[in-house]
Amino acid sequence: QVQLVESGGGLVQTGGSLRLSCAASGRPFSSLGLGWFRQAPGKEREFVATIGRSGTTYYADSVKGRFTISRDNAKNTVYLQMNSLKPEDTAVYYCAAKSSYGPLIKDALAAYWGQGTQVTVSS
Repeated sequence: QVQLVESGGGLVQTGGSLRLSCAASGRPFSSLGLGWFRQAPGKEREFVATIGRSGTTYYADSVKGRFTISRDNAKNTVYLQMNSLKPEDTAVYYCAAKSSYGPLIKDALAAYWGQGTQVTVSS
């Protein structure tokens, strides 16, 4: 079992930045594929970014060039640096993890989820 705890959400103006953190426990962190997903009101949860065991990253087209996912295996933490934020980035952001190989680009692939953290971008 893996426990994921997100932090770092909040209210920011358009063009601002936030960094989300997700601390993991319960399994060797280096064995996990990790990802961030988000869900806006009235919409389905969508993929944002993922980072594999080796550090390979993938991003949704909507955040490419603005968001950066990274991991610190020594701190058992995955980060999502969000720059140039837009009102359409407003959502609850969820950290997810899986222990199987391959990128975590679909929520159906995730075995573990955090509780979510709210990000609100004002115009």
